[in-house]
Amino acid sequence: MNIGVIGINHNLAPINIREHVFFTDIQKIEAINYFLDRDIEEVVILSTCNRSEIYIQAKNIDEKIKLVEDFYEEFFNAKGIKEYLFSKKYTSAIEHLFKVASGLDSIVLGEDQILGQVKDAHDFSMQLGSSKKIFNKLFREAVNIAKDIKNTTKISHQPLSISYIGIKFLQNKVGNLEGKKALVIGIGKMNRLTMKYLEEEKLDTIYVSNRSHGKVIELESEFKNIVPIRYEDRYKVMNDVDIVISATASPHMIIRYDEMPEIQRKIFMMDIALPRDIDPKINELENIEVYDIDNLKDIHDKNDKKRKELAQIGYEMISEKIIEFTEWLDSIKIDPTIESLNDKCLEIREDTLEYIYRKTNLNNRDKKIIDKMLTSALKRLIREPIINLKQTKDKGKREEYIKLVEELFEL
Repeated sequence: MNIGVIGINHNLAPINIREHVFFTDIQKIEAINYFLDRDIEEVVILSTCNRSEIYIQAKNIDEKIKLVEDFYEEFFNAKGIKEYLFSKKYTSAIEHLFKVASGLDSIVLGEDQILGQVKDAHDFSMQLGSSKKIFNKLFREAVNIAKDIKNTTKISHQPLSISYIGIKFLQNKVGNLEGKKALVIGIGKMNRLTMKYLEEEKLDTIYVSNRSHGKVIELESEFKNIVPIRYEDRYKVMNDVDIVISATASPHMIIRYDEMPEIQRKIFMMDIALPRDIDPKINELENIEVYDIDNLKDIHDKNDKKRKELAQIGYEMISEKIIEFTEWLDSIKIDPTIESLNDKCLEIREDTLEYIYRKTNLNNRDKKIIDKMLTSALKRLIREPIINLKQTKDKGKREEYIKLVEELFEL
């Protein structure tokens, strides 16, 4: 079982480290090709705002894990990054992926968004041909166990998304959000949730800005009290709002220190993007307080007790799924033997038919009948050995049988 995962995530690294190792799609392609060229058989890269993880399947797994660790340092030109990297292999790597897909390794325990990101990461690798038999099975099982855990425990029904925690955090700072004004920058999934939660808090006005202004206009039918603001005018409303929430996919900061106007009233800014949207230096300006996703951990720690209880059920379900998957991994070791048996039968079939056709004068109908009968007979010959091989759970016995079959049939 030569499966490993190497990466960096919110458990070990602060935000200023994580944002340096975020993969764009172009960088994923470059990295995947790099690994495939170095005898890593399968690769999936999962890169989100809170984690950058590279899953590999290869021989000499320890050597390849070292290769990936070196790659992180060189590719991102980040000396010292290795102290923040983690690596796992064998069942520990499988367990890690199952927990990640299920949201059991997220800042917000049991959150839903990560499952879609795991699916997307796997789909991306399948399109590039870097996810094959083992990883296709592994990532399908990760998605399946995540769905089973969510359906069984309803863990994600506890309202603890990053957006929700961010709103509650700001509410504690402001005192009461009812009647207040907000500026929301970005209209991705997180900020759509943000707008939904803000509406529930009965704000007076929610200014919304996005690079594509037309998409903001479309939201007016979905949200009642939003006011579209052109992206280039985002600074102009700063003195009219109480809170600013930004979550875009921009690779660089979109609210800059040197472009900020003089603020005459107290405002609170929440940056839930990674890489960060808001220049942290803005925190030095008068009347402004800036917070990012690392500041949300305290609230999360106070609100996730119930989720932790439900997570224990998830961990037990994952343990059972790991056993199933490792049994499947063991079972596919007989695949080369089965393939060789089938090839042997095909060789016998072709030689026998060639001899029969040469020695007889059969019409096409008779040839087809003989071909069908001979193929069926050969399949029956190897059917029982194959079934017994697949059903043998004892690893030692299975390896013994494989060796015996290969010797007896001269495979």
